Amino acid sequence: MLEILKPLRDQIDTIDAELLKLLNQRAELAHKIGEIKRDSNNNVAYRPEREAQILAHIQQQNPGPLSNAHIQQLFIEIMSACRALEKSIRVAYLGPSGTFSEDAVLKRFGNAITLVVCDSIDEVFRAVELDDADYGVAPVENSTEGAVGRTMDLLLQTPLLICGEIQLPIHQSIMSRSADLTQIRKIYSHPQSLAQCQHWLKSNLPQLSTSAFIHANSNAEAARLAATDKLSAAVGSKRAASLFGLTVCVENIEDDPKNTTRFLIIGNQWVDPSGKDKTSLALSTHNRSGAIYQILEPLARHNVSMSRLESRPLRTGLWSYAFFIDLEGHQHNDNVAAALSEIQEKASFLKILGSYPSS
Repeated sequence: MLEILKPLRDQIDTIDAELLKLLNQRAELAHKIGEIKRDSNNNVAYRPEREAQILAHIQQQNPGPLSNAHIQQLFIEIMSACRALEKSIRVAYLGPSGTFSEDAVLKRFGNAITLVVCDSIDEVFRAVELDDADYGVAPVENSTEGAVGRTMDLLLQTPLLICGEIQLPIHQSIMSRSADLTQIRKIYSHPQSLAQCQHWLKSNLPQLSTSAFIHANSNAEAARLAATDKLSAAVGSKRAASLFGLTVCVENIEDDPKNTTRFLIIGNQWVDPSGKDKTSLALSTHNRSGAIYQILEPLARHNVSMSRLESRPLRTGLWSYAFFIDLEGHQHNDNVAAALSEIQEKASFLKILGSYPSS
């Protein structure tokens, strides 16, 4: 058997040596790009549109047997390491370590970054506004539970822009110091996670009353609390269980197997077109008959697809609302620009939150 394996292993060793050489050549080029940017006072190391183009091109060229998902994550880590040679970027997220927000950060930025842990979504925005972080990642909607209202409110108030989006499949697990769920008397979790698993929890833990479900600021905080009491459990990610020494009792307890959360990347930069983009805006209308139709009509006329329409109460007056809209295309595309120009004339308020690569 060894005689059969040795030539194959020798080929792998040769390929690994060539990969190492090519990776370092790529890194040297990234370092040179960083020097050119510094000479021109350009400190922006993360270019969402460029990285999106690279990932799309790589996946189109991928012949297998590695899946596109594995290839994408591999190249994200390569770009992360090379990007760090230009500049070490700081990314703020809702912590502590072990949250789905942290998973989203690592999925998009890779591991060669500085993580800035925040206690709330407000702090994520504040960290970027005060330059304590270069970017922030915040949840904006879940496929099961809908919009994250606090993120939407902050988007109206902040001068920051949306630079990108991340769609993260959410798989919830129930974890405890004990593997015997019949002994559990209370469960800690973030309210969104409890809502995403309510059918499973009611069906499998009938002994628990409503008061036994205790809200935590994050799923990682829930895991930390459950680790202090053997009669407690937490709902969250498997990584949170590992971080706090808990046993994963049951995996994938979410009621919807396609459960996904969309996160936004916020920063201070406008993003150039990537070829497959999305534009987000917030607006309000005059209080008159047909106002919403008048706002949306230019989109249809200029052949701009709308992928999301959500209303959110404004704090400026009773029954006043802002509408959050996601459009397919970049604000610099001719048809999108024409539609936005007409909407600007019809709306009482319009804020372009950003154009960025569609995930």
